[in-house]
Amino acid sequence: MRTAFIILPLGLSLLACTEPPAGQSLPLMGGYRDPADQCVRVGENAFTNQFLDHTADLVGCPVGYEGTGVFVTETGGVLVAQADGYELYSVPRN
Repeated sequence: MRTAFIILPLGLSLLACTEPPAGQSLPLMGGYRDPADQCVRVGENAFTNQFLDHTADLVGCPVGYEGTGVFVTETGGVLVAQADGYELYSVPRN
């Protein structure tokens, strides 16, 4: 049990360090659930393809977005990185 407390903060701090290479921004696409949604689908590039797979969508929500909790609850999204002012979530496909 003690080990979990040591590993978890380390894992979260490494997550915050994950950034795209200099000069390369996230390939943001339209709203994820609705065209006006603040959480958007994220496309593939050299940085994001480490988080992409055929069973999930990569979605970015603005850091500090007040609807993030609802988004995570409704979609089952798992935080995988933070970059360019967005928290990136792997969202399982239904």
